[in-house]
Amino acid sequence: MTILPELQADFDALNERWRNTALEPWRLLLAEQLERGMSASRYGDIPRWREALGSLPELVPSTIELNASAVGCLGEITDAQRTELETALRGLQPWRKGPFNLFGVHIDTEWRSDWKWNRLLPGLKPLTGKRVLDVGCGSGYHCWRMLGAGADEVIGIEPTPLFVLQFKALQRYLQQPNIHVLPAAMEHLPRPLKAFDSVFSMGVLYHRRSPMDHLNELKDALVSGGQLILETLVIDGDAHSVLVPAGRYSRMGNVWFLPSTLALVGWLKKLGFQNVELIDCGYTTADEQRSTDWMTFHSLTQFLDPTDSKKTVEGYPAPQRAILVADAP
Repeated sequence: MTILPELQADFDALNERWRNTALEPWRLLLAEQLERGMSASRYGDIPRWREALGSLPELVPSTIELNASAVGCLGEITDAQRTELETALRGLQPWRKGPFNLFGVHIDTEWRSDWKWNRLLPGLKPLTGKRVLDVGCGSGYHCWRMLGAGADEVIGIEPTPLFVLQFKALQRYLQQPNIHVLPAAMEHLPRPLKAFDSVFSMGVLYHRRSPMDHLNELKDALVSGGQLILETLVIDGDAHSVLVPAGRYSRMGNVWFLPSTLALVGWLKKLGFQNVELIDCGYTTADEQRSTDWMTFHSLTQFLDPTDSKKTVEGYPAPQRAILVADAP
């Protein structure tokens, strides 16, 4: 099998670290996942993205910032180096989750993911010394925050190759050994792993055709008593309210189920989760999700009814996001 050079270090580290542990079943599948997930025959833009990654200049940071709103690093560089750095990073656009700051180059991402991190903190169990899984992690912004919060090992899984390579661009300078973003989806993991102390699934559930199956997959990845942190789109309503969009929702074609928070609590309890708690719920605003110079495509403003911001362009309730936590049995 051929693993991209950019991912070889991940394979080598995890192949050694996971041997004869609870993650042994995943270790045995890892080489095939890394090869398939980054196959240029499946994703035609990979050569272009790899070229952008390879054009990053050699720079040495003086300070690593994992607990700042803009994750990244600081250090003295020349104007020419800053231009070279920004050109390479722009070759990996669009940047959706962040923000990041590398040597003074501020990557103003579509999402202010730091706001979501701040909202979930009140319900988060301590991560110090823990093994953490972030499902659908994008470029890995929250993975870095988890590492900064003391996690011993952070594994992000993300099926979109561009976002995996965006993470590799950051790792080029941050050089943290216990954090990895792998080109995989939740359904690619062996079951049951029962290996992670905390599992995050944020912005994923509504994309799953079977939300109950996804929740079961998350439960199977957790050790007994481990914490699930779940963030997803919801609607107002009682314990039986679930929106199934007839077509697109907020211009997204892959949205399947939007439950009320009460219905979602019921789903989690039905699957055996304990200590289910709603941490936060609110409407997404155009200050948190918007087009920027680093993500120039349409964003939330274009997804809402121009005459009523509480409705999508399709007439459904506007995006409202809830964060829940629960413990695995």
